[in-house]
Amino acid sequence: MSLSVAGSLKNNISKAKTALMIGTVSVFLAACGGGDKPKADVVETRITQIGVNGFLWRASLDTVSFAPLVTADSAGGVIVTDWYATPDNPNERVKITVSILDQDLRADALRVAASRQIAQGGGWVDAPVKAATVQKLEQIILTRARDLRRTAIVN
Repeated sequence: MSLSVAGSLKNNISKAKTALMIGTVSVFLAACGGGDKPKADVVETRITQIGVNGFLWRASLDTVSFAPLVTADSAGGVIVTDWYATPDNPNERVKITVSILDQDLRADALRVAASRQIAQGGGWVDAPVKAATVQKLEQIILTRARDLRRTAIVN
């Protein structure tokens, strides 16, 4: 066999291998896409893109939106507000910390802590927070999170 015929044959085999490889990859890629995905009847309560339950996260942000935020860490599930005083009572201020402890929408996946201070002698002095205040905030957040989930299921 001459050198030019052998070179031509080698070139044709190389092109055939390349075409076969491209065809094989195309078949695998075609199998990956397309087709309709089945829709879930129930909205998943786990939202992993942000690290915590998305409904609890959104409800917590909505509930404490009256106060300026210091920290909102969606990966760790912690929201901390700055001190907030109402215009009606500027001698009292509160600070709220919301912790989301799980990816599931459950009551024990939420923890709210509040600090309260009152103005006294030109400075701020710590004062007790009623337990009912923290419980009420938790209840408001959980109710809002459930409403958000119900809305997502309907839509």
